[in-house]
Amino acid sequence: MRLWLAVAGVVVALASPAAAQEGHAGYYYPEPQSREDYVSRARTMIDSDRSRRLQFTQSLTMGQLERPFPPSFAIFAKGDEAEKLIIVSMNAGYADTLFRMRGFLALLTHVARESPLFTSFKVEEIFTFLDLLKLLGFQQLTVTDGDRYAHQILIK
Repeated sequence: MRLWLAVAGVVVALASPAAAQEGHAGYYYPEPQSREDYVSRARTMIDSDRSRRLQFTQSLTMGQLERPFPPSFAIFAKGDEAEKLIIVSMNAGYADTLFRMRGFLALLTHVARESPLFTSFKVEEIFTFLDLLKLLGFQQLTVTDGDRYAHQILIK
């Protein structure tokens, strides 16, 4: 009987929405209130792998830590292959609506367009931050205000 209850518990846990998110929702961010698909114009680079994605997030984090003021957001990758990017606002009211999050992503697009990667491929006028994520092999982006709101984008 105990074995059956244990198996049933595992089946219920695997079928739950939290398990589908690999435990990220409810731990790193609230359950996303909005979702969208982004069909990228980019293709994942052949040499993009877990290590490259982790280096990318580390680079963004180090850039913030080198500033003379506290970081605006935390950025990290999750998933077995670090294929899920999570961005958490560190400031109240900064990313608490879909429109503010899209504005934030527009700022990140500006930064990405000035990168050597975009300029070397000559795509700085057409690719966005989400296209950069596709180049690196990210499949999902979740942006959250770190409190009550989260928006998730599946990158295709």
